[in-house]
Amino acid sequence: MFYHVPALLEESIRGLNIRPDGTYVDVTFGGGGHSREILKRLKTGRLIAFDQDEDVLPNLPADESRFIFLNQNFRFLRNNLRFNDIGSIDGLVADLGVSFHQFDEPERGFTFRQNAPLDMRMNRKSRVTAASLLKTLDEQSLAKIFYEYGELVNSRRIAREIVAYRAHSPITKVSDIINAIGKLAPPRFENKFYARVFQALRIEVNHEMDNLKELLEQALEMLNREGRLVVITYHSLEDRIVKNFMRTGNFEGVEQKDFYGNLIAPLRIINKKGTIPDEKEVEENRRARSARLRIAEKI
Repeated sequence: MFYHVPALLEESIRGLNIRPDGTYVDVTFGGGGHSREILKRLKTGRLIAFDQDEDVLPNLPADESRFIFLNQNFRFLRNNLRFNDIGSIDGLVADLGVSFHQFDEPERGFTFRQNAPLDMRMNRKSRVTAASLLKTLDEQSLAKIFYEYGELVNSRRIAREIVAYRAHSPITKVSDIINAIGKLAPPRFENKFYARVFQALRIEVNHEMDNLKELLEQALEMLNREGRLVVITYHSLEDRIVKNFMRTGNFEGVEQKDFYGNLIAPLRIINKKGTIPDEKEVEENRRARSARLRIAEKI
């Protein structure tokens, strides 16, 4: 079954600098693309993979001696590693965002291109959906979500239209939200507008920014010296968090320097500006268009 084509696969695997006897973590298993490439390079080493979406279970490799799968959110990284008697790791890869499978399954509600229920849960055991947010949050809270996570300058008006619409009709499907805010979509830029609206809702439903921050802090704690942190981002919000953390050790990007003016940071960045896909990969993989790979090594 087609599930997902990872972006920047070769570059991210190379960035892990894999040792055959090392211990590695893939916190976004998905279709298993990164995990299978890591396993090819291991001999006596181990790979631990995380994914909160149960749809990935048919993709698991049959490799019980070297592979452990945890059907958990990656924000539980540290506790799960310790539960499995793993005190440290040599590398971690995170391919953030939404998989092809999640986008292409209408009932998941991740895309505005199909009239599906407004779900957007990566973990379908969670009670909060996009529809429930649109039903319960007040105008101010909705505006904040669209402004912070969708970077929409007219976030207040979007929130106002949603509140006005839901007063007489429930917003439970893609067509409902398009009917509610469609008049605000800029001509010729409708797709970009709806993409940002859906991105904002998805991030809030899945607590993506908070989970990412927890992951980075725990990854730093669990990495061995010279261990590699490899992260693929897909939008400016998550990329800014990753870039700041790798450069300064904090999410605000506040530099701390020693007496001689040298930057004090727990990580050394391997690819200063990040790596983006070449034209050939972008042509072959539509999701790669916005991908950026960042690699750092623990000092």
